This record gives sequence, structure tokens and C-alpha cells, in this order.
Amino acid sequence: MISIMGHKKSGLPGWQAVFVWIALWQLAALALDDSLLLAGPAEVLFQLARLLPSPEFWQRIGFSSLRMAGGFLLAAAAGVLLAAASAASPAVRSLVRPPMLLIRATPVASFIILALLWVKSRNLSLLISFLMVLPVIYSAVLEGFCSTDPGLLEMARVFRLPFSARLRAIWLPAAWPYFLQSCRVGLGLCWKSGAAAEVIGLPGGSIGEALYNAKLFLETGELFAWTLVIVLLSAGFERLFLWAVGRLGKSMEGGGPA
Repeated sequence: MISIMGHKKSGLPGWQAVFVWIALWQLAALALDDSLLLAGPAEVLFQLARLLPSPEFWQRIGFSSLRMAGGFLLAAAAGVLLAAASAASPAVRSLVRPPMLLIRATPVASFIILALLWVKSRNLSLLISFLMVLPVIYSAVLEGFCSTDPGLLEMARVFRLPFSARLRAIWLPAAWPYFLQSCRVGLGLCWKSGAAAEVIGLPGGSIGEALYNAKLFLETGELFAWTLVIVLLSAGFERLFLWAVGRLGKSMEGGGPA
């Protein structure tokens, strides 16, 4: 135990580890001495500071954030509902399994190109984010429902607990950890796939369009700056969503069954 605790204390705090990687990045940029191939942290921050006062910058953030966050939230709701239906009915589970496997196996780029035939490019990132996150949420929540203790279910039947009480006291606590973990994975996929969809679909006023233009005009510093924006938006939305879901979980725990 002492050795394990000592090992934990010897690790670098998060901010120090980030500082080390930024320093290595700066050293690599200095060694390469070609901002076209690798922009250093200082240049990236300069480009970001140049973008911040522009109304177009914030319009792009609003445009892309609404669609990617919307795709994630729709996928989370649909995944939970489909998982609940699949847990209750083997027929539904058999029906839902093939499309989920198909979505998992199909490359993101293929979905993006196909989706351009079905939807306008303005809504492409919403659809792609939805499709990429849906199987993750569905599979995890279904596993949580299937892991429910059969003894508790039998007890609920014996005491004739109403469905609402079973859901609150048995089903939700079993699936909740699986849901949270799938959300952490899905949030990263949401922004990655959504940004890729925008780069290919090029909807006007999107972050993806700005990324493509920066690449087209060989503005490496601006390309890195927009990439940093996507990372920060993803991390910020993840923290906000998990905080809100955590508060919801605590409220459910506090108001247990009568």
C-alpha cells in the first residue's frame, strides 16, 4: 500500500504534464524551423487571439456547436430508449442489432459521403454525430440493463412493485454507470466525427469550413488554432454535460423509492 501511494504522489499533476508536452511541441517547432509544416504554441495562440474578436469566429462556433451537441443529445436519448426496448423484448433486440453492427462497421468517411445525398450540408454534422454516438450509447446501456440482479427483479415481482418503482430502484441504478461511461466515449466521437463531416461537406459558416480554408491557403497556425478550438469545445461540453448528468443522478439517489 505504501509503495502504491508513493507511486501516485510521484506522478506529475495534470497541468505540469500539459506544460511538458507544450514545451516539447515548442522545441520541435524550433528544431524544424518551418511554420508551414509545424506551427509552434506561440503562433497558434497568436492566431487564436486574432480570431477571437471576429464575429464570424463566434458564429462558426455557434453553428457547429449546436449541431454536434444536438446530434449527441439525440443519440443519447434514442440509445437509451432503444436499449430499454431491447432489454424488454428479444424481438426488438434482434431487429435493432443489424443496423447497430452496420453503423459500427462502416467507416465515418463513407457515412459522410452517403449522407450528403440525403441531407443538406448544413445538417450533415448533426446526422453524423448522431450516427457515430448512437451505437455506443445503445450497447452500453443495454449491457447495463442486462446486468440487473435477477434476485431484485424477482423480489419486485413478489412484492408487486409498480413499474415506476422498478425503474427507479432497479433498472436505472444498474444502467447508470454504463450510461456515464458511454457518454464519455460518445462525447469525444461526437466532435471528431462532426468536424470531419464539416470538413468534407463544407457547410457555410462552420468550423469545418474554416479548417478546410486554413489548409487550402497553407495557414498552418490558423489550422492549429481551429483544432485547439474544437478540443476546447469538446472538453467544455463534456464537463458541462457530465456535471448536469451527475446532478441528475444525485437527485435520483436522494429521492429513492418510498
